[in-house]
Amino acid sequence: MISPWTTPTSVAIGARTHEINADFRDALDILAQLNNEENDEETRLYVALALFYEGFAEMSQDDYREALEYLFDFIACGAEKHEERAPPPKSIDWEQDALMIVAEVNKIAAAEIRSLPFYHWFSFIAAFNSIGDGQLATVVSIRSKLRKGKKLEKYERDFYRDNKHLVDFKVRYTDEERAEQERLLELLG
Repeated sequence: MISPWTTPTSVAIGARTHEINADFRDALDILAQLNNEENDEETRLYVALALFYEGFAEMSQDDYREALEYLFDFIACGAEKHEERAPPPKSIDWEQDALMIVAEVNKIAAAEIRSLPFYHWFSFIAAFNSIGDGQLATVVSIRSKLRKGKKLEKYERDFYRDNKHLVDFKVRYTDEERAEQERLLELLG
């Protein structure tokens, strides 16, 4: 188990110590790969491991399971696992909301985190979890109310009307879905 009081940059897996890519940008790339529905699950997991572990090519396949468990613990910042339950509804999209997230984390970190050569994933998540009032909080609140069918306050209705592009999740299509759309458009002339 990962201690919440540390910011690990290496881990012992099997008989070797492996350096890990612990920067927030690396973790966000890994999350994007894990959520890439264009690849099958085995490919997504393999790519995530390759992105996370320095020298992954030399890692024994016997160590992949342990390596994957550590990767998931790392992404969760060592948070204690709870009983299996359905994942909560999506309220954040790391790619779509990137500019709002960066703006809020920058305020908390008192730095432009994108210009830092290294900003540990745990520090990024700690700052992210400290986000208070602001544009991102408004967007997430509106998303939650819309999902639950709750009435929006007047200022929220105004914000939503003027910023639907921020609030509504963008639909992402796989390559196959895009190809099918193009085929249908060609049929329609």
